[in-house]
Amino acid sequence: MAEFRMPSLGADMTRGTLVQWNVKPGDTVKRGDIIAIVGTEKADIEVEVYETGTVRKLIAKPGEKLPVGAPLAFIEVAGEAVPARMPEAVAAEEAAPAMPPVEAPAPALAPTPPGRVHASPLARKLAEELGIDLAKVQGTGPHGAIERHDVEQAAAAKSAIQAAAAPAGEGVSGMRRAIAAAMARSNREIPHYYLATQIDMAGALRWLEQSNLQRSMEKRVLPAAMLLKAVARALVEVPELNGYWVDDQLKRSSDIHLGVAVSLRTGGLMIPAIHSADKKSLEELMNELRDIITRTRAGRLRSSDITDSTITVTNLGDLGVETVFGVIYPPQVALVGFGKIVERPWAVQGMLGVRPVLTATLAADHRATDGRRGGQFLDALSTLLQKPEAL
Repeated sequence: MAEFRMPSLGADMTRGTLVQWNVKPGDTVKRGDIIAIVGTEKADIEVEVYETGTVRKLIAKPGEKLPVGAPLAFIEVAGEAVPARMPEAVAAEEAAPAMPPVEAPAPALAPTPPGRVHASPLARKLAEELGIDLAKVQGTGPHGAIERHDVEQAAAAKSAIQAAAAPAGEGVSGMRRAIAAAMARSNREIPHYYLATQIDMAGALRWLEQSNLQRSMEKRVLPAAMLLKAVARALVEVPELNGYWVDDQLKRSSDIHLGVAVSLRTGGLMIPAIHSADKKSLEELMNELRDIITRTRAGRLRSSDITDSTITVTNLGDLGVETVFGVIYPPQVALVGFGKIVERPWAVQGMLGVRPVLTATLAADHRATDGRRGGQFLDALSTLLQKPEAL
């Protein structure tokens, strides 16, 4: 019997609201089916199921706001034996009154001085930075000690209360709060380093123009897809930039899922992923880019679209921005930025001319890589764009 739980739809998400069920008890579901819609501070997300089987019971009700990981439903997995006791029966037994177990006495702790709160040094430092009174925080660590996540939750609650109490028009939107929280965490925790390079795009744009002559108008490939393909291929050569910083160590990802920053017409942005980008053709990347942008702006994203990006790519060239220095989205370890392609004086084999030039930037986590590896990535990116026919 599998539990369908509240998914984590981003590093900054701690709770979600069940908006609606698309199934009822007795329905048969297969892996990938959209069985629920969950509301976050950024958007309502269609949530997929990862088992094939039969829905046995819906635990949560629409409108309930629950923490990430909370059980929402029970699903009887196809091919598995039905347990003698269903999870709901076990839960009922656990809820029934029972004699308290006899426990061994806890080891004696050094008494906490009067007036001093039992908290970890990191929690104390963070509380001071965020203006949180530790005396009002409930600790969840050993013997009630206050830990870092306790302070972060207290700070989030404080911000929510302040926003709710603000006069109309002065409060910060839920999406802005979520973005601010993620970026504040990034700036606080990640030691960024930044690199930039300029890339001659004359050959790449000329090749793309010739290539598009063989495609119908609706199937033509835009430069944005070519840049995504080049990023994916460059990550194959420098894999340390593709992954996550978790438990004080780099965890590389064997898959390359490019998170694409998409601005919303109502304000704010989302970062859905194009999966296995290194294994897709330019035409496939272009189709997925169109699809992901359309569904993002229509509010029809799925949970699988936004939960597993291994690196983020942002492109502000359409807004006239020439150079982009981004902030890494934790727990990722890098972000690639592209600006507008502009005409600049450029020397080729000693001859000065005017060429279309693109500025590419890299924001990377110094705990995971150093400037040398970052420079190798940008060099690989530039080399790939000089040979677009090989992409």
